[in-house]
Amino acid sequence: MLYSTMILTGTGFSSQILGFLYRICLSRLIGAENMGLFQLLMPVYSVLLSISAVGLTVAVSRLSAEYYALENPKAAGQLMRQCVVLFLTLFGTLAAITIFLYDPISVFLLGDARTQTGLLLLLPCILLTGIENLHKYFFYGIGDVRPPALVELAEQVIRMGAVILLLLLFLPQSSENTVALIVLGMILCEIFSTFTLVSLYRRRRRGAGGAGEPVPAPLLRRKVAAVAVPIGLTSLLGNLMGSVNAVMIPQRLVRAGMEVSEAMSAFGVLFGMALPMAVLPTAFIGAFSIILIPKLTESLTLGRTKEIQSMVSRTLLGTAALAMPAMTFLFILGPAVGDFLFHHPAVGDYLPVLAPGVLINCFRAILGSMLNGLGRENISAASGLVSELFHLAFTWVGTGMPGVGLYGFLYGYCFSGLLGSVWNGIALCKETGMRPRFPMWLLSPGLAALFSGLCTNFLFRAALRGGLSGIVSALVSLLPGVLFYCVALSAQGVSLRRLLRMRE
Repeated sequence: MLYSTMILTGTGFSSQILGFLYRICLSRLIGAENMGLFQLLMPVYSVLLSISAVGLTVAVSRLSAEYYALENPKAAGQLMRQCVVLFLTLFGTLAAITIFLYDPISVFLLGDARTQTGLLLLLPCILLTGIENLHKYFFYGIGDVRPPALVELAEQVIRMGAVILLLLLFLPQSSENTVALIVLGMILCEIFSTFTLVSLYRRRRRGAGGAGEPVPAPLLRRKVAAVAVPIGLTSLLGNLMGSVNAVMIPQRLVRAGMEVSEAMSAFGVLFGMALPMAVLPTAFIGAFSIILIPKLTESLTLGRTKEIQSMVSRTLLGTAALAMPAMTFLFILGPAVGDFLFHHPAVGDYLPVLAPGVLINCFRAILGSMLNGLGRENISAASGLVSELFHLAFTWVGTGMPGVGLYGFLYGYCFSGLLGSVWNGIALCKETGMRPRFPMWLLSPGLAALFSGLCTNFLFRAALRGGLSGIVSALVSLLPGVLFYCVALSAQGVSLRRLLRMRE
């Protein structure tokens, strides 16, 4: 489990670094307003994937783990074929609707007709991404994380190269064509990753042979639906709420007194610059979630209750031990780093509020993933729906108020994440029969992060007073801050070596 998590964490962090550099290049090549237009398309991309693929990918991961635990690879192959057919059916329906209604979707739902060409080009990108993800999550389910990890890293490099090359070759263009060029680059990288993963899957299936017994098709469909429907609905509702937020925010900012171009630029700064920077240190959350779901399913299938409790405890401690110092450093040093990377002063304004929000939502995500792994997708879905509705209401009220603006979205992000975390945490403790161990899970990492944050802030301010630039001061104070954190954590009896072994 640790080996797989480390591989995915390293890959995820590398991909996020590359994606972060990619966003910096994009922001400088196309500007904040075009970044805002591109961000308007991303919720549509997420919603269509949520309906057609997200639930099926989790079903592939969970049920592949179950069938391999029962030594039935034949059923796992049958599962994959069934999920691919279901995905193609759902995607075909959605693509036909989008092609027929692309004009009103762009004008009335997204609020900007310049997204039309990019919207149509998203369809082949979604088709390729869905097929790729089904095969990727098969590998995650059976515990072989290296092929999808390497493909994901190569995909990120190809995407960066393709998009930047297209922009350099064809700019200047209209805003609509600029966004279309970005989506075209995304399609090129998806062709590579889809072809590679399908080929690797077929090779793996040939090596596995035909051992095991087939599962009756009606039973298999019911099992897939039991996992995919609540997961898909959760993802869909979350992305719909996010889409409404994304479309609503520029319009509410205009209502609060901003010019249209100013509102779109502010939207692009938050969602295209500040938010990606804030989530950059949390690459391990995706790795934890990907590994945990099939591992918990395997342990549940084999009746290993103590193993489940150990995994839950160590994962929560690991999440706190990694996320708390990362967000502390982001809170203190983020504004200086953001100003250096993006040359936009507004990036630093959002980071002190984003940092606690990202920390809280890390716990919300990991707790939800553990519930999914234990087969309680319905609880995770309910908490996600209520939290997103709360966030949407907060955004609606806050962003339309003069003087509040985008901070309405940020405060809602924090409070909705807290609501979802508490809900999921209570449900997880009931499901596993565990008592909360807050001193171990939260208090010790929190105190260590507070101590290191105070020391880092002192060193950072001292370096600034000494005449060093903001970015140099941040780099000079970061390493001592990390050392202070490790010492403070060890002084409280939390062994990093024991934590990394992921066992009691």
